[in-house]
Amino acid sequence: MRIANTYYSVGTFPVTGVGLGVSPVDLDEALSDAVASLVFDDAGKDEIAALLGGVTDTEFARDNLETLLHLVREPEPWRVGEAIAEYLLTESRYCNFPWPDGRDERKRGSSLPGADLVGFQYDGEADRFVFGEVKTSAEKSYPPGAVYGRHGLKQQIEDIRDRSEIRDDLVRYLAHRAVSATWKERFKCAVALYLQNNNDVRIFGILVRDVPPDVDDLRVRVHRLAQDCPASMVIGLLAIYLPQGSIASLGSQVMAIRQRGGTR
Repeated sequence: MRIANTYYSVGTFPVTGVGLGVSPVDLDEALSDAVASLVFDDAGKDEIAALLGGVTDTEFARDNLETLLHLVREPEPWRVGEAIAEYLLTESRYCNFPWPDGRDERKRGSSLPGADLVGFQYDGEADRFVFGEVKTSAEKSYPPGAVYGRHGLKQQIEDIRDRSEIRDDLVRYLAHRAVSATWKERFKCAVALYLQNNNDVRIFGILVRDVPPDVDDLRVRVHRLAQDCPASMVIGLLAIYLPQGSIASLGSQVMAIRQRGGTR
């Protein structure tokens, strides 16, 4: 997904904030390709299909497997917002999130506790753990209400920054899934650094918005987070500005693309 504009930049390393713009054309392109694949977890479904292909010895069983794997319902706008954030971090910040939290849902449409995005960031020499929180908001205020409150972006980023037990829980969460995964060596590299210094992580807080850009979305948070940022920890706040008024229709738009055969 191409970024049409960098509207503003605040703060200095290791705590920074950036406002980024996405054009209507680039949003449509992303929704029809990479973002749709993340929303519907195409990679995970392909792995299950490969695993179970040998047990479907009748056409009836194969049809049922196809239904099991590819029954698609319209996603919530916040879920599309998370996928947009994940794709941007993957493409522009060298991150990789190998285990989507949607795979751990017990019922459709739930939101699990803990960081929205858990994975690795590669700096050219080594992998480090990266944790991301994403809030998608169509509110008009700067910053939106999604920043505040017990489950707001402000509190969640501060909790990851300040509470090592939360970071430990996220590392354990990924460890269980790394045991037989293709990415287990990346996990071992990241955990080796973490065990030497559990502040040596990367944290992203992302606002997905559909209003005109305004530095007030991030300015205060960047300043406050920098005041108590531990040495070796890096925090990046991003505001992603989609075309105005587009958030409400993100779910229906990506659903329509999938139904027309986009990506899948």
